[in-house]
Amino acid sequence: MILVIDVGNTNIVLGIYKEESLLHLWRISTDKQKTSDEYLIVINSLLRFDGIDPKDIKQSVLGSVVTPLNTVFQDLILRLTNRPCKLVDLSCFQDMKVEMDNPSEVGADRLLNASAGYAKYGRALVIIDFGTATTFDVISETGAYLGGIISPGLGLSLEALTLKAFKLPRIKLEKPPTVIGKNTVHGMQSGVVHGYAGLVDSMVEKISLELGLKPKVIATGGLATLIKPASSTIEDIVDDLTLEGLFMIAKKMDSI
Repeated sequence: MILVIDVGNTNIVLGIYKEESLLHLWRISTDKQKTSDEYLIVINSLLRFDGIDPKDIKQSVLGSVVTPLNTVFQDLILRLTNRPCKLVDLSCFQDMKVEMDNPSEVGADRLLNASAGYAKYGRALVIIDFGTATTFDVISETGAYLGGIISPGLGLSLEALTLKAFKLPRIKLEKPPTVIGKNTVHGMQSGVVHGYAGLVDSMVEKISLELGLKPKVIATGGLATLIKPASSTIEDIVDDLTLEGLFMIAKKMDSI
């Protein structure tokens, strides 16, 4: 079995692969203050609850955008499985050209998404990840990572709105019944959902013009299902794309 771990700013997603199948998936909150002992207890409990003996894990791969937790997770996975955990970095993507001014500044999650997306579709892509930030990653017809766009995530934008506007309440993030809100809650929901769908569609149009071709547009991340119905450009949703990228890295390492 292979353990893959995606450490994001808001959530940590863990998956267990056996052969080519994702058998188990867990999601826990990211807490930079937790020690390796604390995370070890949580992860060990999740594995045991689903009947997985940590010693049956033959390989572990970690992708992280939260640098302080890198050594925390490498330490706890070593203690849990008695095997080292591979931390994904730029050297893991030698077969993908990264056309950035400073390739090392690109987050591991974005490169993982790019490599997994291109492996899946084999064509020019725009990958939109609806996470803490909303990111757009652009992949060429030949699989090169061309660059991307970073904008505030839906949750961050909504949180900023409620913090800075005294009379606006905290609301549930869901699609409103109409674009024109008939009350404050629906007006806020429309601003976020349809506003971000408009952002997506406008950015995809500008990217296509700059590329001189029409790329396939896919989305991932927890809020992708909320935005896709309101967008005219998102074609597919690929759940757990980052985990697929981690699994690809694990298989590549195993073949070396």
